Amino acid sequence: MMSSITLSAPPKVNLFLHITGQRDDGYHNLQTLFQLLDGGDQLRLTATDDGAIKLSPQIPGVAEQDNLIVRAARALQQKTHCTQGCSIELTKTLPMGAGLGGGSSNAATTLLGLNALWGCNLSIAELARLGARLGADVPVFIEGRSAFAEGIGDQLTAMDIPESWYLVITPPCTVPTGEIFSHPQLTRHSPPIKIRALSEEQYRNDCQAVVEKLYPPVKEVLEWLENHGKPMMTGTGASVFCRWKTRAEADRVLAEVPRDWNAFVARGVNHSPVHKQLRDFFTGASPSG
Repeated sequence: MMSSITLSAPPKVNLFLHITGQRDDGYHNLQTLFQLLDGGDQLRLTATDDGAIKLSPQIPGVAEQDNLIVRAARALQQKTHCTQGCSIELTKTLPMGAGLGGGSSNAATTLLGLNALWGCNLSIAELARLGARLGADVPVFIEGRSAFAEGIGDQLTAMDIPESWYLVITPPCTVPTGEIFSHPQLTRHSPPIKIRALSEEQYRNDCQAVVEKLYPPVKEVLEWLENHGKPMMTGTGASVFCRWKTRAEADRVLAEVPRDWNAFVARGVNHSPVHKQLRDFFTGASPSG
């Protein structure tokens, strides 16, 4: 078997985010609809025999032991008593602290890829449980389906969402998730909704009002995009998105985005490309190693 594999780490947006209560452990119960997008970061994973986990390049401001990629690799080693190591080359395109799930997606891709490279043979369900210890958004990337989520975001029901094109804009600021979820003015008691009763009229982000107040650059993006569509913040921010039925509509607005904002257009997908890349890896259909 090949000793290297290159895999995607796609982003997500939350089409809505409702907080339905706070738990005794400090976490919040929520309901959300995860829409996976194409594109994102890329990881090249190479198995080694020395047991060491090596990541390059290092991410500025993030200690290696705190990086979700390294933590995911070590968690899989410990879970499976694997003595192999790996070198991981990260091509980072997603902004950090943006609510796009970049770190969680990196962790999920690391778990999926090393599970294959190292021959650990954990099931998707086992990997998802392992990933949930790293972050609430990791399981949706491991399962690789756009999904309705409950609990802390780890109780997933796969959903097929009609294809749309998304313009995602990130202002030059980072929003710490912990700050938003601990804020006293955060809405925490939205009434739960049932999947079968879900409608776009209910779509809102309960974190958005607090973030707008604390981070004026996010509010500025929202107000700018209101001239073009119906914008919403994803996750706890800082990214804001609008969606359209065609790429041409999204590209037209992308061309007008102020240059000091990070912006890209992506297609919504119901299936993560990672699982196809892994199947190709095993069948030899793709020169990924």
